[in-house]
Amino acid sequence: MAQNVFLLSKQKIEAMKQYYHKSLTNVPQGAIFRAKTTNAVITAYKSGKVMFQGSSPQAEAVKWIDDAEIPKNNKPTNKKTSSTSSYTPPSSLFTGSHIGSDEAGTGDYFGPITVACAYVNSSHITTLKQLGVKDSKNLTDETISKLAKEIVKLNIPYSLLVLHNNKYNTLQKRGWSQGKMKAMLHHAAISNLLQKVGNQSLDGILIDQFCEPHVYKKHIGSENHTLHEKTYFMTKAESYSIAVATGSIIARASFVKEMDKLSEELGIPLKKGASKLVDQTIARVIKEKGEPVLQKCAKVHFANTNKAKAYL
Repeated sequence: MAQNVFLLSKQKIEAMKQYYHKSLTNVPQGAIFRAKTTNAVITAYKSGKVMFQGSSPQAEAVKWIDDAEIPKNNKPTNKKTSSTSSYTPPSSLFTGSHIGSDEAGTGDYFGPITVACAYVNSSHITTLKQLGVKDSKNLTDETISKLAKEIVKLNIPYSLLVLHNNKYNTLQKRGWSQGKMKAMLHHAAISNLLQKVGNQSLDGILIDQFCEPHVYKKHIGSENHTLHEKTYFMTKAESYSIAVATGSIIARASFVKEMDKLSEELGIPLKKGASKLVDQTIARVIKEKGEPVLQKCAKVHFANTNKAKAYL
């Protein structure tokens, strides 16, 4: 289990306690609070020491740690953690020139998977933030589409790949997991962008983590590819990296555009996600267009395909 320890002010610790109020757990002796998130367990002591422990402690630490605050201890406790933590981005990456990669459409029954990565020079970070670029999950589809157009106007280098449903279903039948598809899409998009970026300053590459780094390496390795140098992984990376947020917006805008195209082609408004409304929409598609058409507009191996039969 990875571990980061920092000395923080009483004011910051109090702010942390309020921030994590919904995640608080039993307080150990000598501590002010303890909170548990999906990334780490955060324990703040009366001495001012704050410990971040877990699978991705840096994901929580970057919310609170300034460059001036030097970690007292950042040593992994076992070999497995050492391997994993080597792919944790340094906090300096978020203010440096870097590539960020993210995807959209992976949990949606209808529509393709889109993957986009963007290269953001450190000089563009403030401009993008002022534009409103942030975690796309907190933005409406309309806002995302507008932001994507503004990003293009800024000439931010990016690479976008779309895995259409026909190809997706073919790969799935060949035994490819969705995880492998995503890994190969990210790798290909990053490779394309690296060629565009050329010799420009690059402090690293950050991928919004959807699987463990060693699994990602295994996926691309099975197709005779290797991980690019200075590649890092981080869950919810779009909340910390403006480059990942930029890639996320481009990917989401593309997904929305592709969904609109499919809806227009079918003459049926396709629902996003994988809810009961989606099941009902599937049934309508089958009734009006025939089940084979799903190969062109859906991820047919999802359980929704069978669930929809209840509405036929």
